[in-house]
Amino acid sequence: MNQPTPPKPFLPYVDLVTLLAQRGMSIEDTDSAKREIARLGYYRLSGFWYPARKFSRDNAGLKVTCPHTKKPVRLEGFQVGTQFARAVELYRFDKALRLLMLDAVESIEVHLKTVVAHELGRNDEMAYTSAAYIEPKWKVSNPGFPTSKWDSWRIRQQKKLDDCSEECFISHRLKNRSIPFWVAVEAWDFGTLSVYFQMLKRKPQGWVLARLGLADVRAFTSWLKELNTLRNRCAHHTRIWNQSSSNVLGLPPTDPYFEALNLNSSALKRLYGLIAVVWLLLQRIEPHSQWIREVADVIDSKPAMPGCSFVAMGFPSETGFPRELFGI
Repeated sequence: MNQPTPPKPFLPYVDLVTLLAQRGMSIEDTDSAKREIARLGYYRLSGFWYPARKFSRDNAGLKVTCPHTKKPVRLEGFQVGTQFARAVELYRFDKALRLLMLDAVESIEVHLKTVVAHELGRNDEMAYTSAAYIEPKWKVSNPGFPTSKWDSWRIRQQKKLDDCSEECFISHRLKNRSIPFWVAVEAWDFGTLSVYFQMLKRKPQGWVLARLGLADVRAFTSWLKELNTLRNRCAHHTRIWNQSSSNVLGLPPTDPYFEALNLNSSALKRLYGLIAVVWLLLQRIEPHSQWIREVADVIDSKPAMPGCSFVAMGFPSETGFPRELFGI
């Protein structure tokens, strides 16, 4: 095995600021820049100024593509007009978006837990332990895997129940009483919930979707997967504003809401598509929510910085949030 190359050398905050200036970034207040790097971290901030770095170009002026990532190669230098203060503003912009998305995903997660526990629990209080509700394909282990997806899920889920220190779980354990579905879900995270829904047979999946006024299992399953990723990014303070997913959001066929939005392939892999999905679900869960207006206001406050476009979020143009499509 080849030995990895040595890491980049450690640099004090003042040297990091000097390095950015040498690469063409405008820094009006050196002391302020040092404080922000000390507070937020150079590496975390680098994700926000990365789009402002220049592209490597060949003799014909065309962008050079990395043979491994298939993405354009970036140089160390920055485009004209790149300001350190704008990078920090972009971080704050992203934070505001993360907080709004996390708030919405919490509402969706809590409601979905309630619905799943009710619809399965009314048929069997311990349905979450029963393979009878699970599609047969998930109960078979694939070559190279010691256990099936169902068995792996059961083990992880049981550990969550065992580790939960909430009073209701302690009480059930002390009384040696089986934990019913509507209690068990309180120990689940979004990933546990989404995988369980994916493994369910079509009939119980239908029970859940009917409560949300939906019918397309394939589309909803793809939403849960991406919402779980979004939730984890927000919870761990990871940049979301211009992230792209390798998984395209599925859409129900001939759905008037999505037909009106006319989301393109870029939107379905980026934040705009997720905003559309979240808003559809929120309207079913919290009909009086003003969440979409708050999102639109934050989106329209995006700092102007070279390479940092609305299109990078999946929006159709550089005019900002398409309020008219959402009736706001």
